[in-house]
Amino acid sequence: MDIESELYKQNPWWEGKFEEKSIPREIYLNEIIRNIKSKEIIFLMGLRRIGKTTILMQTIRQLLTKTRPEDILFIRLDSFNLLEHSVHQLIEEYRKIHKKSVSDFFYLFLDEVASRDNFEQELKSLYDNENIKVICSSSIATLMRDKKARLTGRTKTIEVMPLTFQEFLQFKGAKLVKADKAKLESYFKDYLKIGGVPYYVLTEDRAYLNELVESIVYKDIIAYHKISGEKSVKELFVLLCQRVGKPMSYNKLAGLLKISVDSVKRYVSYFEKAYLFYVVDRYSKSTNEKITSPKKIYIGDVGIKNIITEFKDFGASYENLVFLKIKDKNPSYYLENSVEIDFITKDSLIEAKYNQELNEKQLEAFNAVKSRKKVIANGYKFFLD
Repeated sequence: MDIESELYKQNPWWEGKFEEKSIPREIYLNEIIRNIKSKEIIFLMGLRRIGKTTILMQTIRQLLTKTRPEDILFIRLDSFNLLEHSVHQLIEEYRKIHKKSVSDFFYLFLDEVASRDNFEQELKSLYDNENIKVICSSSIATLMRDKKARLTGRTKTIEVMPLTFQEFLQFKGAKLVKADKAKLESYFKDYLKIGGVPYYVLTEDRAYLNELVESIVYKDIIAYHKISGEKSVKELFVLLCQRVGKPMSYNKLAGLLKISVDSVKRYVSYFEKAYLFYVVDRYSKSTNEKITSPKKIYIGDVGIKNIITEFKDFGASYENLVFLKIKDKNPSYYLENSVEIDFITKDSLIEAKYNQELNEKQLEAFNAVKSRKKVIANGYKFFLD
């Protein structure tokens, strides 16, 4: 297939054929639109199939209400038919198609930008030399953590998270008011089990989620980082799913898997870069203690955990959902005299207790810690604020 016909296929609005009827994810749409006039490159980052491409399409639909169709170029960079062509070559082809001069402004959407080896150089060149607004998506955070120097000061990152409970209710078509307690409780139990991967929420197709896990583990971790110890990565993934919300030591994991501690640390960092797991440190004023203390781990989506471990541990899934809701507050876990409190942030102390009470020692510790705001998250109400 030639470039022109592939670009027409990927940009159906050029011929007035664009149908985009997905459920809008307003949190992300609004943030993109708020930043659409700035020069910065917008990065939508997040777990594979968490809805990044759909959000790009929703943004395009919104732009089309006040933008000419030919002023929007969308390129799926992992498309087999375009792999041999650089972004600059594809832009040149686009300019030929629409008879655009080099100075003409347009919106450029690049899907799965990290699938190209030299994308940072291309993006830097576009930012420095072109009159265009670039919006990208990626399932791998490598560009932001390992290669940021080239793009320093040129990017705005938006992390796309699994569906919130409110979004989950919307995707399930639930028309509820806060007074519908029993119904809300029932939907919340479903949310604890299903998680927030959009297509899985709509279909509850377990085969889809299993295939997604395979895809993340192979494409974003084993293939992307060229790992030969495939078995160890898969076993580590299962172990981490089983240990969600529990303090874990890299040494113990290394012993169980019979691999080096360095390998465990490296693989966990790859899981983090694919948005599959998040690592939480122990709260301490001592940097040394923070580094040497066991970590706690949370998964990017509880539905993925439940596919692996089966839906046994309500408490772990609930704590994980609380973490995902407060993740942007950079929480640590609190441990003093063998008594643990789930999360401490700059201004809050939060304990996740799904249909449970704090025991005497926890209550004592909870009351003793100085914090501006103290919250016991218990049930669905925490997720409706």
